[in-house]
Amino acid sequence: MAAKIWTVAVVGCGVGRLHLAEGYARHPDKFRVLALCDLDPARLAAVGDEFAIPRRTTSFDDLLAMADLDIIDICTPPTLHGAQILAALAAGKQVVCEKPLAGSLAEVDRVIAAERTASTRVMPIFQYRYGDGLQQAKRIVDLGLAGKPYIGTVETAWKRGAKYYATPWRGRWDTELGGVLLTHAIHAHDLLTYLMGPIASVFARTATRVNPIEVEDCAVATLELASGALASLACTLGSHKEISRLRLCFEHVTFESTQAPYAPGDGPWQIVPGSPEAARRIEDALADHHVVPSRFEGLMAAYHAALTSGGALPVTLADARQSLELITALNHSAATGAAVSLPIGADHPRYRDWRPAR
Repeated sequence: MAAKIWTVAVVGCGVGRLHLAEGYARHPDKFRVLALCDLDPARLAAVGDEFAIPRRTTSFDDLLAMADLDIIDICTPPTLHGAQILAALAAGKQVVCEKPLAGSLAEVDRVIAAERTASTRVMPIFQYRYGDGLQQAKRIVDLGLAGKPYIGTVETAWKRGAKYYATPWRGRWDTELGGVLLTHAIHAHDLLTYLMGPIASVFARTATRVNPIEVEDCAVATLELASGALASLACTLGSHKEISRLRLCFEHVTFESTQAPYAPGDGPWQIVPGSPEAARRIEDALADHHVVPSRFEGLMAAYHAALTSGGALPVTLADARQSLELITALNHSAATGAAVSLPIGADHPRYRDWRPAR
């Protein structure tokens, strides 16, 4: 019996176009996009025509009323995410949502509470987890072959200028909710915790040096992980050569990603065993490894499998909360000049808003 083809509406034709081109369009046996929503009629028509999407609307409420829609994929500006997720869950839709999932830890916790009582689930987007190099490293770590984590370094060196910030909601605390840490480096920082585990404390410095904007476009941070391992983060939007790079040192192996800025999960990663015995164990562990497609193609394949089986989603609300907890800690540390301990609960001064006091 053929697996169910899940019906989809995509909201937001900017980033949403990538979901279509790299994700749904590459899995026609798994998904069918029935509807598209965007406030810009010209963009709505162009993307709708490109992907032959039959229904087009400027109203999010129209999608909620479509009884034959299984999934609403939210790719709108960040301040809209929380309310749209809650409305889609209440309408009985499965939800996919771009990062950042919400605008505060309080809002993430409201979404988590709503999902507990809903008939459907929410999958946050962290597409950089998919790619052959990253997934090989993940398998080695999950099998316990990497051993004790020692240290990690993460670099996000991208370029953004006047054209990017010409979009009115970008570069502003009220509408973008943050800068390079939230909107760009959030992906690479998720990969750090995906492979090395949760974070115990953070010390950060941020600056706005590249663009005339409100939010930060340069940042550095030092982290202590719950395991006792250490990590450093560096990110900027002023690099004339764009790279994303992770170098992670474990007891029995060192991993180093490629420098591909927007696909750091892709292979080949450098996987350097610490001994001949470690090399043999890693070789055996990867003997039956199958190539994992990159970015949205890999993520949406895993998402379909989870929907069909009812199993764990490839990215969960717990993952999104962990990511935004780091954002909250980084912003609080940069503002106060002090180290910040995690986890962050409802009693923390930035639980309801990680942005500077306004």
